[in-house]
Amino acid sequence: MTIALTRPTIDLLDSWASAVGEFEGGHVDGGGLEEGFVPDRAAGEAFIARAELYATPGAELPDGHVPCDYFWITDDDQVVGFLSFRRELNDYLRRFGGHIGYSVIPSRRREGIVREALRLALRRAAAEGYDRVLLTCDDDNVGSIRTIEGAGGVLEDVSDAPEPGQPQVRRYWIELAES
Repeated sequence: MTIALTRPTIDLLDSWASAVGEFEGGHVDGGGLEEGFVPDRAAGEAFIARAELYATPGAELPDGHVPCDYFWITDDDQVVGFLSFRRELNDYLRRFGGHIGYSVIPSRRREGIVREALRLALRRAAAEGYDRVLLTCDDDNVGSIRTIEGAGGVLEDVSDAPEPGQPQVRRYWIELAES
C-alpha cells in the first residue's frame, strides 16, 4: 500500500468517480462535494477547477468559504479517499468542521489509510508553519475518534450538533512540531 495526498487531476477522473459512487449520494467528508452529487465527467472537471481556485492564494471565494487544499487520497493510481485542509477557520469551521476533513471509501475502511493520510497532512501543515490544527468528528464515530487521538489529538470539548437529529461534535486540537 502506497498512500499519497494527490491534487485533483483529470488523470484520475474515472477512479475519482468510482470512489465518489461508493458513497451512494451521501455526504463525503473532506471531498468538497454536496450531498447528492453526481460524479460524472463534467462535474469532475468542474470540481478540479474549483479545487485549483480554492488553493490559489488571494482567490475570490464565495461568502462563507475559506481557502482550502483538496486532496484525493490515493493508493498507487486509485482514489481511495478524500482529504481537505482548510487554511483558515470561520465561525462554522471553528465549531463543526476544523482545519482537516477526511473520508475513505467504504470498501477500503479499516486498512489504516486515513491514519497515513492524516499523518501526511499534519506533516504538510507543520512544514507550512501551522502550530496546531483543529479536527472534529461526530461523537459516535469511534473510528475517527481513534484516528484523531492516535495522531495526538487532545479533546477540547463536545458540542451540540450543527443540525437537530445529528450527533454531537467532538473538537480536538493537534499540536504540530515541524519535522
